Amino acid sequence: MRDFFLHTEVGSGLLTLFETLGILVPVLILMAYSTYFERKALGAFQLRLGPNRVGWFGLAQPFADAVKVFTKETIIPAGANRFLFLLAPSITFILACMAWAVIPVQNGWAVANINVGILYLFAISSLGVYGIIIAGWASNSKYAFLGAMRSAAQMVSYEVSIGFVLVSVLLCVGSLNLNDIVLAQSRHWFAFTPLFPMFIVFLISMLAETNRAPFDLPEGESEIVAGFFVEYSAMAFALFYLGEYTNMIMMSAFASILFLGGWQAPFGLTFIPGVFWLLAKISLIMFFFFWVRATFPRYRYDQLMRLGWKVFLPLSLLWLVLTAGFLEFFHMLPRSS
Repeated sequence: MRDFFLHTEVGSGLLTLFETLGILVPVLILMAYSTYFERKALGAFQLRLGPNRVGWFGLAQPFADAVKVFTKETIIPAGANRFLFLLAPSITFILACMAWAVIPVQNGWAVANINVGILYLFAISSLGVYGIIIAGWASNSKYAFLGAMRSAAQMVSYEVSIGFVLVSVLLCVGSLNLNDIVLAQSRHWFAFTPLFPMFIVFLISMLAETNRAPFDLPEGESEIVAGFFVEYSAMAFALFYLGEYTNMIMMSAFASILFLGGWQAPFGLTFIPGVFWLLAKISLIMFFFFWVRATFPRYRYDQLMRLGWKVFLPLSLLWLVLTAGFLEFFHMLPRSS
């Protein structure tokens, strides 16, 4: 009996390992090529070629970039806290990977299909700020520290609005399970319902949460050199970018699950596997990231804070109240049996 139980534990552990690799390996490949596609998209927007020398159509450029950062020397400033300096980029990257544990890529296909998946994702995204704050403080540089403080204020500000957006979705579903949220959109996606304003708020707050243009104030090259990672080089520098792009893909998957039906096929095209529809929706939102970067100039910091606290916070709170009132008035609130 004991041998059978041990065998079951080992088998379960191996299954979890294979599921984890089955999620992380495609995500890391997608992350590597998202840098390529971003540079190609920016090149198209700005009437230039983008990467086109390394490999066919420049497709080997991400591998060339990886070799470059692996072979460079990691320089640690003399006044920096060595342990925290090296820990910060690792925290950013590891948290970005951990978030994928609850993302369902097909009905029931998730490494951990937990009932509080949405809270898990919200908690992991909130913890991401610690890597940036530690990097700014450990660098012993006023520019890095200023970038870290900006990031802390920015991410906290927009997480409040994201929280109200999530509650609005939960009111319509009655579950914190991400799989249930997707299944609740089998008839219509939430982006094409009265929750459309919440979808727009989430998309814009997502840019601020991931420190992307036009809200890339923590990395403001024009006034604080490069922000919180100004003292980083080689692989430590690359880990911040790996974490940033992995977070972008994760937030794109999160938006797809909350508002675009996750793996649900549009127009009844169910003969195509759901994982490809999820990938297509993630790619569409990733293109939105690139498009915004090529279109809008960087906000001033006071404009960033005003948008978060004076526009998105009242709007998301108002729409939450209206959504709850609408569902209660028409007896559409999900109720426990």
